[in-house]
Amino acid sequence: MRRIDWTTLDAAGRLEALARPARRSDAQVSDVVREIFDDVRTRGGVAVTDWSLKLDGAAPRRIAITPEAVAAARDALPPNATRSLRIAADNVRVFHQATRPEDTPFFETTPGVRSRLVWRPIGAAGIYVPGGTAPLFSSLLMQAIPAEVAGVRERVVVTPPARDGGVHPAMIYAAGEAGLDALWLIGGAQAVAALTFGAAFDDGEIPACDKLFGPGNAWVAEAKKQAAALPGGPAVDMPAGPSELLVIADRDADPQIAAADLLSQAEHDSDAQVILVSESRANLEAILAEVERQLQTLPRADIARASLAEGRAIRVRDMAEACEVANLYGPEHLALQAVDAERLVERISAAGAVFVGPWAAETLGDYAAGPSHVLPTDGAARTLGGITTASFMTSMSVQSVSEAGARELAPVAARLARLEGLEAHARAADLRSGS
Repeated sequence: MRRIDWTTLDAAGRLEALARPARRSDAQVSDVVREIFDDVRTRGGVAVTDWSLKLDGAAPRRIAITPEAVAAARDALPPNATRSLRIAADNVRVFHQATRPEDTPFFETTPGVRSRLVWRPIGAAGIYVPGGTAPLFSSLLMQAIPAEVAGVRERVVVTPPARDGGVHPAMIYAAGEAGLDALWLIGGAQAVAALTFGAAFDDGEIPACDKLFGPGNAWVAEAKKQAAALPGGPAVDMPAGPSELLVIADRDADPQIAAADLLSQAEHDSDAQVILVSESRANLEAILAEVERQLQTLPRADIARASLAEGRAIRVRDMAEACEVANLYGPEHLALQAVDAERLVERISAAGAVFVGPWAAETLGDYAAGPSHVLPTDGAARTLGGITTASFMTSMSVQSVSEAGARELAPVAARLARLEGLEAHARAADLRSGS
């Protein structure tokens, strides 16, 4: 990890110190994704199949989530694994049911003029679940369950096949816990293209979806970006690319815990980025030494080491400045490992999820605490939040006006319309004013 003394940097140097890995904006990624999109738009499922065979070595496949398939998956897993999956699914469902937006009552702004806000689920949600090097069945729970709670009519879930072309039984079991009827084995930009344009295959059809969800690597993130830019294309949840974690550690933070948290994100992907911020030079060095020690025994050490090459270890003047660094970076995940961690939350304005104190491991949030772990990356946390039930819904205002209310408010609206030079607007109001 690159060591940086924040106090010596000017504004430009500080922005450079917090730059994301260059690969996330690689022109080659953008060009190849555009080629895939153009091909899928023209040739549909045939193109998706060709790209899947070329990039993943396996054709797209629909896995029906039947009681028999779920039972077989359960039998293939240790009992403690299925119990843990069920607990995680229950926690995710409880949290999202509790935070599901409700229709508001009517509010009267002028006598006889009443308005309210109502919520409706979107029609079709395209959900991307990362796989490839690791089957992230937790991401399936963190998206498909909030969509279910929201009442989405059609949930289309895609995930890359395993190296042998199959699917991990935990993915099938998680799909059963989420109440899905099918799972598509397709990955990468070609999967996002299928969700965007729709695609027909021998064993089923993927519809064009209204909104796309899910984290992924640089290719998936770019594909979502291009999908959202299409005229009439789908909406997207947020930029949710390679994982990020920023750890603020004070002089009393446990080096072993801080190092473990940094590595938990570094092992995700070589494009993942971890940042350590501390007021204490001594503890910063102790944490980095602990990172190196723990790295030696990690099964995914090569991936973690590649990620750490893009990491930063930043020394700041104090905890207030540490929070300024965090807000400037806008991390996907922010861990506050400090004595006054609760008070530091008040200083944080830009983070996808905040983990307060040494016991709040980011891993708990990744798997089982309840809130979705699908969160904004690349600084989008400065303006966007993570997935909630509301992400799978739309809100609309409903206005009800009595004759008396129209007579009261229409002259106001007509005057404002004429002030803007919109005479037809004004006349439509005049017809309600009784004048």
